[in-house]
Amino acid sequence: MVAHVLRLRLALLLGALRGPVVRTAWRAAGVVLLVVVVAAVCTGTLSLVDASTPVAFALLVLAGAAIVVSFAVGPVVAGAVDPLDPRRFAVLGLQPRPLAGTLALASLVSMPALAVIAFDVCAAIVWSAHGVPVFVSVLTAILHVATCVLLARLSMAFGASVLRTRRTRELSGLFVLGVVVVLVPVVVFLSSLEWGGRVPSALATAADVLALTPLGAAAALPGALALDDGSAAWLAALVGVATLALSAGGWIATVERALTTTENPVETRARGGLGWFALVPGTAAGVVAARSLVYWLRDSRYLVNIAIIPIAGLLPTIPLLVAGVPPQIVALVPVPIMALFFGWLPHNDVAYDSTAIWVHVASGVRGLADRAGRLVPVAFIAIPVLALAIPLAVAMYDRWAVLPAMVGVSAALFLIGLGLSSVASVLAPYAVSRPGDSPFQQPQRSESSGVAAQTAVMIGTVVLSAPTLWLGWLTITDDVSWALPALWTGLGSGVGVLLAGLTAGSWLFERRGERIMEFAGTT
Repeated sequence: MVAHVLRLRLALLLGALRGPVVRTAWRAAGVVLLVVVVAAVCTGTLSLVDASTPVAFALLVLAGAAIVVSFAVGPVVAGAVDPLDPRRFAVLGLQPRPLAGTLALASLVSMPALAVIAFDVCAAIVWSAHGVPVFVSVLTAILHVATCVLLARLSMAFGASVLRTRRTRELSGLFVLGVVVVLVPVVVFLSSLEWGGRVPSALATAADVLALTPLGAAAALPGALALDDGSAAWLAALVGVATLALSAGGWIATVERALTTTENPVETRARGGLGWFALVPGTAAGVVAARSLVYWLRDSRYLVNIAIIPIAGLLPTIPLLVAGVPPQIVALVPVPIMALFFGWLPHNDVAYDSTAIWVHVASGVRGLADRAGRLVPVAFIAIPVLALAIPLAVAMYDRWAVLPAMVGVSAALFLIGLGLSSVASVLAPYAVSRPGDSPFQQPQRSESSGVAAQTAVMIGTVVLSAPTLWLGWLTITDDVSWALPALWTGLGSGVGVLLAGLTAGSWLFERRGERIMEFAGTT
């Protein structure tokens, strides 16, 4: 039975690459992306061979705990359909325990499982280089992989039996995007730090705490041995084995229940009909956010604006390089420009609604709900882009100590821009191309309010971000000790202006409803 299920699992895995050309191409691209991510993570992990033992312990415990969390939470969040659902085997009359073991073993034949196996192999190589016996490194790798696989099994079973009402592709995309955006920059950044054998106290404390929890115990066991901490090693082993035993017991009980219980059928559709509206909270701000996401991701006028932002960030690099500016400095330039334009992007969002703005005005939507909901699509697009661009720029600069300053500068430009845009879009909207028209077709204007609004938001953002920009400049040219002040100044000023802009914009929206309707009807 085991061999037969493994052959079926392998056939399902390969069958995913068959079908229509477009779908096959997307799936193949996803496989390539996963391979690149795993290669980056493995490269960062193997670089710890030459690191000090405390550094390797902190990073591998944090990475191992993050992987456990992703396996435990990912299937539920992504709404994945389980091809090895135990209920599919109920008609075969199989015993629960052998079937549970077979399905757990077959789960190793999957891209996520192979990825975590690759990580644990690299971790075992690292710990062996730090003096941990090979058999201990191998056993802890097996413990970690088995824990991840069983938690994923339980997570899928929970999602299939409790959260079956509606699944959406958008939510799956959000989870995958979140993993790529968060895990890759963090792992590459942490593994690239030159700490000289010293671990920042915050990371050391987090690793010590996680080492004694089910999340990080399996990854912490060889590290505790390498640090000659016998009591921590025994405690980590006890917690890790207990976690695996409880997970195995829960999986066996789940399989037994699936084989012996008949559940009431739930009416489903081939595809949910509410899309983003099924994901957001049932509040006015949530509905506005869902509506904004629909037209931000489908309207060509928005898509063109989004596509121009990376180009706008890269264009200044050419004259700077020609002028003789060092390439390391030039590498830091595109990210702040992109953050500035992302914050500036919604400064005329009301005008893009055209006459559809009457839905918000006539339904009595509160100003705060309208203002906050309209910022969700920008944040949904900008945050992942900036989260990937910032570590890449810092890596090209080749000094990770400036990372906090880059985060602070980007946060200030982005958040302050959103705050000012929340006011400008309701105070001074100007005519744009109508829905369905070419995004490059701009209407003629008899007044200069459009230019004034664009300029005011752009210049205002730069002026209010000036303290953070100055601290960021000092970080690069004077001393990296200015990096943390730049980070907190950028976050503080950005959040403050954003809250002030939302408050002022909501007040103006509630009092200018008639003028907004008049503007929409005459443009």
